[in-house]
Amino acid sequence: MMDETTPLAPVRGGRYAFGIQSLGSGGRETREMVSFNEVREMAMALPEVEEGTSYGTPAFLVRKKRFCRLHEDGDSLVLMINVFERQLLLDAEPDAFYITDHYRDYPAVLARLSAVDRETLRERLTDSWRIRAPKKLAAAFERDHPA
Repeated sequence: MMDETTPLAPVRGGRYAFGIQSLGSGGRETREMVSFNEVREMAMALPEVEEGTSYGTPAFLVRKKRFCRLHEDGDSLVLMINVFERQLLLDAEPDAFYITDHYRDYPAVLARLSAVDRETLRERLTDSWRIRAPKKLAAAFERDHPA
């Protein structure tokens, strides 16, 4: 944990890592942005994933169904989500997850790479893959990777 006098660490391109306010201490914790290369590694580790493009941005597909893409802002990922879980996620982590009017009626959520925790992103990415993967492929994955 860093104290409040510790500056945020610089990261790529002169930007600064996102500082998270710790509720109990008043201090700041620095979290380095998740890179798109890390997202690529996470996605490509899932079964039968291919990289492609969608709306002019990099995307990941399972059997030709998109489950994740880089948003046009370059800082967010579009992920599939169960609509019943979405509001819970938005309420629990509003700095990391959000939606725009465009996605309001669509089963998707946006994840800010500058704010999301790596393990949380890995879980959401895997869930997004499960939603789009064929049932037999998802079931085989579940057998090999029990929760």
